[in-house]
Order: sequence, then structure tokens, then C-alpha cells
Amino acid sequence: MHEYEVVIIGGGLAGLRAALQVFDAGVDVAVISKVNPLRSHSVAAQGGMNASLGNVRGPEGSVDTWKNHAYDTVKGSDYLADQDAVEIMCREAPLSVIELEHLGTVWSRLENGKIAQRPFGGAGFPRTCYAADRTGHNALHTLYEQVNHRKIPIYEEFFVTSLIRNQERCTGCTALEFLKGEIHGFIAKAVLMATGGFGRIFNKSTNALINTGDGQALALRAGVPLKDMEFVQFHPTTLYGTNILITEGARGEGGMLLNKRGERFMEKYAPGSLDLAPRDVVARSIEEEIAQKRGFEGDYVQLDLRHIGAERIKERLPGIRQISMDFAGIDPVNDPIPVQPGQHYSMGGIDVDINGQTILPGLYAAGECACISVHGANRLGGNSILETVVFGRLVADKIIEDINDLATPPKKQVEKGIKTSKNHLEKIIQSKGLENQFNIKNMLNKTMSTKFGIFRKEDGMLKGLGDIHKMQEIVSTVSIKNKELELNHALIRLLELQGMLHVAESVAISAIERRESRGSHKRTDFPERNDENFLKHTLVKGEAGNMVVSYSPVQLGMFEPEERVY
Repeated sequence: MHEYEVVIIGGGLAGLRAALQVFDAGVDVAVISKVNPLRSHSVAAQGGMNASLGNVRGPEGSVDTWKNHAYDTVKGSDYLADQDAVEIMCREAPLSVIELEHLGTVWSRLENGKIAQRPFGGAGFPRTCYAADRTGHNALHTLYEQVNHRKIPIYEEFFVTSLIRNQERCTGCTALEFLKGEIHGFIAKAVLMATGGFGRIFNKSTNALINTGDGQALALRAGVPLKDMEFVQFHPTTLYGTNILITEGARGEGGMLLNKRGERFMEKYAPGSLDLAPRDVVARSIEEEIAQKRGFEGDYVQLDLRHIGAERIKERLPGIRQISMDFAGIDPVNDPIPVQPGQHYSMGGIDVDINGQTILPGLYAAGECACISVHGANRLGGNSILETVVFGRLVADKIIEDINDLATPPKKQVEKGIKTSKNHLEKIIQSKGLENQFNIKNMLNKTMSTKFGIFRKEDGMLKGLGDIHKMQEIVSTVSIKNKELELNHALIRLLELQGMLHVAESVAISAIERRESRGSHKRTDFPERNDENFLKHTLVKGEAGNMVVSYSPVQLGMFEPEERVY
């Protein structure tokens, strides 16, 4: 049994930034992570972090502003982003970049010594600050060093099995320690979810294997709704065969997409912004080229960097060059990179207000697992690291503000939660069913990718939802060979799979009910955006064993919806 004022679940950028803020305010805090924090998926963020520093001039020498950043973000979101949250993020962006620098992040530099910035998709200015093509790696190591310097407790390789709640509020959580196979109880006045995305419900994904939607599943089970789960981003350029991310920064440096005829096909789909159109536009364009037999055999196109030159590739894209050589056997200095779209990001997540609060008092969320809705229907590249750092800090500030009004919870509830978790795990361990969990996971991955991918249609999605329901039934008949709790990775994979099936159901139901096309959600049977009926957020909540859909309004204010032309 452990007792802290604040418990943060997740050791990525959002969780670590929040931990620093809470600790520095004199509040007792601990971090729980199912991997060492340096293995969090934040470490894989490559291209950069948006901020209107204005270090590189825009068209005709114009200087970037936070309002320009906000406009690009809202337009890129297909007008589903909440504009009050977007304003906060874009106003706070320059401060957050400088703050990371002061903490120790080493940014790439211009010749004049200022932080370098490069263009990213859907942006009217070169506003993406970067550390070569390892920006997330640099930022995560910086925050981890700061957390260690402060000796903030980190419970690593702990898998959270449940959130503890009474009828009024969240009072802590339970977690399984991998190494010893013991269930721990954590008593807390406030719990912050910072668990990342759910990309591994798809079979072609840039996401780490740990991105299984654990936080979203925990929230559903605790009676907290998920928001906008139908909006799943497919990155246009992942390495063919492995789906390792090839950063948008490669196109920001001048890379061009080519079909098998050698044509720069984005001239046809987005004549104004070409290869730097928003990700949903570029991903659909690549899929269209492949469907029209203009892709290469095996369903890919090429990303050509050769004209950039060896010196610039080695300086600004060293990681991409290394990935290409190691995993594709080609050097982008000499040969184009084979790329195809792959699942990359989750715009939807745990429903929170502008302060990161859920409907359950004491439970907060930040980062990719949350939907404060700064991304709406489509996230712009460079805004994800920004969101984690900005709202990791601001949601922590809200927790600090609230903490004195939250009483210390009684131990009895957490003790009961420990017992419940133990019984649940023992039941799984002792199961004598015949089903193989990895067959179910493969079925889930295939279903999500074929029925809920870049292009969607109602009859296919209904079939996919039915398949998900069947998988939910048979997962209870899975048997695992290892009957011990300690070091039982098969057990962890099964716990993840149970949660993934609930998350997948929320994606499916949300997508079926949204009868329009918006951002990353492209319906071939409803090809147009429908602001009259669907300029609203989708909410999904588990009630009496069923998923119930409702809606909430989008916060407008600065920019009225208009046609997206790139």
C-alpha cells in the first residue's frame, strides 16, 4: 500500500512534465509506468515541436504569430478542435520550447544561434522547432533527468489494473508489479492519466508495442466517457515493410513523394501545399495512387530526398537515414525511401474539460490519452509534443489548485480494490480455455485496419463491430500456460488485449454513428463534411455492459468553419 497526494499513470512527456510541476509546488507525487520512462513512446517523436517563435520568416518575409498557429491548427482539425483549448496551446507554445531549453533540451540551431524551425504539413509558416530528427528523444531524456534529480518516485514495470473510485470521486489505483507478481494499492487525492495512445489495435502502426490504450480502457471501466474516438490519424510516410515512422520533417526539408511513373502526384491533390498538405490529405492521396495502380508493387510510393544533398540529410535527418539503411537496406542519399501510410496517432481519448478534468472528481488526463480537443478531426505534425508539454504543465497546475480541497481517501476502498484485482488475475491464471490470445489480437488488428482504416463504409464497419463483439466473447476463454503472477508477460498481454477490445468497440461505434467525412474520418458512403448535423464531439460511455453514444458542442470563437483548400 502506497500513499501520495498525486499519482501520475504514465512516464512519457506529459506524465514527466506534470510530475515536475507538482513536485516543484511542494506536493507529494509519484509516477507509475509499465516500462522504464525512457521506453515511453514519446521517445519516438521525430520531427519537432510547433511554436510561433518567428525565427524563420514566412511568405514574403512575414513573421509568425500564435494566431497564425491557431488558425492552421483549427483548419487542420477540420474545425472540430475546441478553439479555446487551441488558443491556450498556441499562446503557451513559445514559452514551452524555451522552458525545455532551460531544462536541458538541445535544439538544432540556425547560423545566427537562434532555435531552428522548419515547415510542416498544414502550416503557413516554418514554425516547427526540432532537434535533428530525434526531438522526442531529446525532450524525454531532459525531463527524465529532471525527475531523477528531484528523486521523484517512479514505479516502473507496474501495470495498472484498475482505478479506485467511490460514487463521488477517484481515490487511487491498483497495479501489478511485473517482477514480483504482487498487486500494489496506491491511495491518492488526485490521479492523472498520461498513458498515451491506442495505435496497436491496428496492424500497420508507427506506435510502440506498449500503445494499447490502457488509460482509455481504465477510464471506460470507471464510468468516464471517451471523446472523438473515430478520429484516428494515419501518417502518410511509414517505412514499407516495418511501418517505422519516416518523419514529416523529411518533407519539410524538401522531400518529394513520387509514384511509379516518377510523378510528383501531390501536385494533383494539393497544388498549393504539395507534399506538406495535412496528414489526412496526403495519406488519402497515397492510398488513391495505390488504388489506381500507380504505386509500386507491394503497395507503396517513394519519398525522394536525393536532391536535398548528402550534407543536409546527414545533419538534419540522421535518424531517418539510419532507419532506412538498417531496415530497408537503402541509403536515402542515393535512393528513394519506400513508404506507405500507417496508423500513427489518436485524436480521440478520455473526455476532459479545458483544465484536464474528467467527469469523475479526482481523475485528470493529459497527453495523447486525453481529448482536450486541440486536434479535432486531424492533428497537425509538430503539435503532439507541444500538447504533452503544455497540458502536462497546465493540468498539473489545476491539480495543485484543487489538492487542498480534496480529502485523503480512506484505505478501505483501495484494500478492496487490491482484493478485487487479485481475484480477477487468479481467475485468468486458472482459466482452462483453449483459445489463443494472439489469434484474437491478430483478428482485431486485421478487423480494425480493413474496416476502420483510411476509407470507411457503413456495411463494412457494421461487420467489423460484429467481429469485435465476437472477440469480446471468446477472449474470456483464453488460457495462458504460465500459472504464476511474477514475470508473466503473457498475462500482461492478455490484460492489454481485454482493454484493446473495449477501445476498439468505442472507435467502431463512434465511426458508424458519424455519417459524414471530416479530417481523418473518410466515409465513402458519406463523402462530404456535414457541419449542420456533425459539427459536434462524439462521446462514448459504458453503461450496463453497453456502449452509449451522445454528443457535446464544439467550442468555436476565433474562426468559423470554411472549406479546407490546400
